Amino acid sequence: MFTVQNIDAMRGPRRVLSNVSFSLKAGACLILRGPNGSGKTTLLRTLAGLTPPSAGTMNVNPEDVVYTAHLDAVKPQLTVAENIAFWHGIYRTPQTDTLERFNLTELAQRDAATLSAGQKRRLGLSRLHISGCKIWLLDEPTTALDAEHVAQFAQILTDHCASGGIAVISTHLDLPLRNTQTLNVIEFTPSAATKADPFLEGSY
Repeated sequence: MFTVQNIDAMRGPRRVLSNVSFSLKAGACLILRGPNGSGKTTLLRTLAGLTPPSAGTMNVNPEDVVYTAHLDAVKPQLTVAENIAFWHGIYRTPQTDTLERFNLTELAQRDAATLSAGQKRRLGLSRLHISGCKIWLLDEPTTALDAEHVAQFAQILTDHCASGGIAVISTHLDLPLRNTQTLNVIEFTPSAATKADPFLEGSY
């Protein structure tokens, strides 16, 4: 169970979202909706523990959470296989079928610096699979992926949730996922925050 009760999500000194609440059972997937700049990234960073909420409670164990943001967290000087081995070492997890699952087998000995944007994204997303974490927090995970690999990643997400995992995803796509809930972050915007507020003009 992943329960969030009445949290306020902050960006610096500014309260971006207020009184956010939801509860997710094992196997659930929560889709975050809202226009750019509405606070989806701020909420994900709060859930990941990078920016503590200024109010409310979360029952999540940080060791159960893995977060992927807009950057791929790939080490360019390492090969694909070396990046994967590095993450296995960080998370202390056994070797898995990660190369095959993310269609990276033929790229295993390539330096990450030479990969295309889509290939780097797949390599970055493979960290989720390697981590062994139960809760995946994903900020626009399908950016730079073609249709084939969007479908492939949707299946990986489906398998993760089917095995008892939880996912919270910010995405503008309608991914073919099961057991999904939707949270529109606009509903949690404080009444004092308006589009005229310069703090809301960027992407959080």
